[in-house]
Amino acid sequence: MIKGKICTQGVFDESIPDIKFDEQGKSNYARLFDKLVEVYPRGEKGLVDWQSMIDNIKAAGKSKTYDCIIGVSGGTDSCYLLHLAKELGLRPLAVNLDNGWNSDISVKNIKVMTTTLNIDLETYVVDYSEIKDLIKSYMKAGLPWIDIPTDLAIKAVLYKVADREGVKYILRGNDFRSEGSQPKEWTFGDGKQLLALHKLYGKVKLKTFPNYTMFNLVYYSIIKGIKSIYPFYYLEYNKNEAQKFLIEKYGWEYYGGHHFENIFTKFTMSYWLYEKFGIDKRKITMSAQIMSGEITRESALTELEKLPYNLEQKEEMISYVCKKLDLSRSEFDSIFAAPNKSFTDYPSYDKVMKKLSTSYSWIIGRVFLHKPQSMYKQEIIG
Repeated sequence: MIKGKICTQGVFDESIPDIKFDEQGKSNYARLFDKLVEVYPRGEKGLVDWQSMIDNIKAAGKSKTYDCIIGVSGGTDSCYLLHLAKELGLRPLAVNLDNGWNSDISVKNIKVMTTTLNIDLETYVVDYSEIKDLIKSYMKAGLPWIDIPTDLAIKAVLYKVADREGVKYILRGNDFRSEGSQPKEWTFGDGKQLLALHKLYGKVKLKTFPNYTMFNLVYYSIIKGIKSIYPFYYLEYNKNEAQKFLIEKYGWEYYGGHHFENIFTKFTMSYWLYEKFGIDKRKITMSAQIMSGEITRESALTELEKLPYNLEQKEEMISYVCKKLDLSRSEFDSIFAAPNKSFTDYPSYDKVMKKLSTSYSWIIGRVFLHKPQSMYKQEIIG
C-alpha cells in the first residue's frame, strides 16, 4: 500500500528511508537509478565492456579447471547466468549454499541446469545448528533483514572456493534494473555485526559458519585479486523473458516471487519485513522494473494493494518457521512484538567503510572493478 507522496517515475513513496522529491515529483531514488544506468550502459557500449571482461576471464583462467565461479540458488538470475556463461564459452563452477531452507523447487532447478549444461556443482552445507542460532540472534536483536547470516555465508563461500581453485572472477546475477537498490536501513548487515549479535543472543558455538569479515574483504579482494562481475549490468536482460526461456529450454520451474526460492528468505521478505516493520521491498523492485520498461506503473500500483504473502497460508508459514527454528508460537510472538531496532544500534563496519570510501578511494579501486553502487547511493541518497 502506498504511503504519502509517491515518485512520478516509479512507486517509491514516503515509507522509504531518506527519500526526497524535486519540484517535478521525481525522487532521489529515481535519480540513483538513472545514475546507475548512465554508469553501466547496455547496448553497444555495454557489449564492448562485457567482451573485455570475457577476454580477461578466459585469459586469467586459461590454465585452470574453471575460469569463473557462479553462485546458484535455483532462481531466475543465477540459472540464466549459467546458461549465458556456457553459451559464451566460459568454464564455470556452480556453487550452492545449503542453509537448510532451500525449497524443493530450487534444488530441482539447480540440478536441471547443471546437469543439462554439464557444469560441475559444489554444494556447501552449513551446519544447521549454527545457522539456526544466528537467525534467532538476528530475530531477537529486532532487526529488519534477518537473513544476513545466509547472505554473508554465500559471499564467504564464493570467495573461499574461488581462492581454492585459483579463480579470479565471480559472476553474480544481481541486476539493479530489475531489482532496484534497497535502502541500507532495510537490508544492512556485515560480519562484525553478526559476531556482536551472536555474542549477545547466540547459544551455539560457531565452529564452521563461513563468516565474511573485513579481513576476508582485504585478503580475497586485495591480496588475492578476486573480483566480482555483474553481467546483467551490461547485457540486455529481462527477468520475465528469462523465466520463459528457462522454462521452455530446460524445464525450469518458477517459485512464485522474487527470491522465494529460499523458504526463509521468502518469510523474511513477505512477512517479517512487512508486518513487523512496515517495509514493502516490492516498492523498490517494482520501481526499477517500471523505469526499465518491464512493467507498467499502473500494474505495480494494483499489485501493491495486495499483501506480499498469501493470507490463507500465513499460519502455515509461521508454524513452519517456528518448527525449523525450534521456537514455540509464544516465543515467536514475543520476539515479533518486541521493539524494532536498527543496524545502527549494534556494532558494525559501517563507519569504517564510509571513511574508506571517502578518504581512501584507492582501496575501493583495488577491491572493485568499478565504483560500487553503495558509493553512488551515499552520494545521491545520503
